[in-house]
Amino acid sequence: MTDATTSPHPEADPHDPHDNHDPHDNRRQVLYWRLLARLFDHEEQATLESASLAVVEDIGLPSALLDPGASVDSIVQRHPDLAEEFDGLMVPEGDDGAWDRPAEVRRAALVSKVLLNVFAAGTGTVTAGQLARWQSDAGWLERALGCKPGELRGGRAVAGSGAGTAGPGVSPTGTGGPGTTPDLSRLIPAIGPELGAIEADLVKRMRLREVLADPKLAAQLTPSMSLIEQLLRDKNNLSGVALANAKALIRRFVDEVAQVLRTQVEKTSVGALDRSVPPKRVFRNLDLDRTIWKNLTNWSPEEERLYVDRLYYRHTARKTTPQRLIVVVDQSGSMVDSMVNCTILASIFAGLPKVDVHLIAYDTQALDLTAWVHDPFETLLRTNLGGGTDGTVAMALAQPKIAEPRNTVVVWISDFYEWRSEPLFDSMAAIHRSGAKFIPVGSVTSSGRGSVNPWFRERFKDLGTPVLSGHIRKLVHELKTFLA
Repeated sequence: MTDATTSPHPEADPHDPHDNHDPHDNRRQVLYWRLLARLFDHEEQATLESASLAVVEDIGLPSALLDPGASVDSIVQRHPDLAEEFDGLMVPEGDDGAWDRPAEVRRAALVSKVLLNVFAAGTGTVTAGQLARWQSDAGWLERALGCKPGELRGGRAVAGSGAGTAGPGVSPTGTGGPGTTPDLSRLIPAIGPELGAIEADLVKRMRLREVLADPKLAAQLTPSMSLIEQLLRDKNNLSGVALANAKALIRRFVDEVAQVLRTQVEKTSVGALDRSVPPKRVFRNLDLDRTIWKNLTNWSPEEERLYVDRLYYRHTARKTTPQRLIVVVDQSGSMVDSMVNCTILASIFAGLPKVDVHLIAYDTQALDLTAWVHDPFETLLRTNLGGGTDGTVAMALAQPKIAEPRNTVVVWISDFYEWRSEPLFDSMAAIHRSGAKFIPVGSVTSSGRGSVNPWFRERFKDLGTPVLSGHIRKLVHELKTFLA
């Protein structure tokens, strides 16, 4: 790296006919060489640092962008106008042939800051303040990618992440685009799971029990999927103030995710029209368009008058048979995100009229959580994350609940790496043949990360019930279609 790093040419002479280097390209190259050097080598490159400082100051950006100890929040607090530049900073743009070289140098400086703060997470013990800072910086990276803070890591916007102290005029949730996550495949594939993995590592390196025992330190924590997973795993070892703080964090996270999912579910119909019940013959139910259409043969051109032989009315009665939703979720170690998300989702559907929701969690043992399905917080406190996987014990609880197959949907959420594969699949195929709607789901995380046993995947495909994988919105759509 010696030649490339020691000869960056930050100040090439544009008037020299023998110098073919564009000064803007050189400056941009310096900043990106520094980014790579700091990501892959902990030793500071003095030449790169001094050259980068000269570039940053020359283009009018604060030198704090090069300070590893400065959070993006602190920089934006001092320079509020930069908040708008960070939003959508890394969203892929169409190639129109035009390239603003000075703007690209500025972009390189800002991109480098966000990436280094997030991906150069260091080693050793992590404090609550360091975790909170990293979460905030990760929120700024998500904003740079056109998402809301927290969206790529846990499926909900974290209030305050990346903007809580941004100063006046700065949106607390970022632009986030028009409410949809942009296609990032051209830029950084699967960045959401990687962010979650870094955050999970930081949480593991933090002395969580000591932090929870101190209300001031606990108040610095921002609930996230990685933190909630650790709290649920460790809840039996907590007591007193630490347990109370852990429960408060879990409830905050549950409420935030529930708010996001509820908006996706709220348009679900309360029941299908029941055409076996004759419509009420009252004026408010009169179907005027259909009445005219059906009587057009009675139109008299001479009189310019339509004679109506029969009036038609709209059906308004809805079926009253409750539709049963049975959610079976694998609570083994690889399915923590799904356990949390589906517990919350089940509680939301349980609040809909004419939907009878049952929830079963399993590893090598099964637990019927239906009694607590309306309160996802209490449900999660009763789970025991981790362990092996034996879906046959869950099937023994689920099958007796299928009283009316035509009005029943069974959602089975797992990676399907099972101890007894064939008998479990035979039972699932029997549910499908009975007339019940069977939906196998491989993952319901915000990122869609997760593998599915290829043996099960092929057999579900042959059965005509392919595994649903990806964003939790896909599962919401499937359930709304069935319950409509």
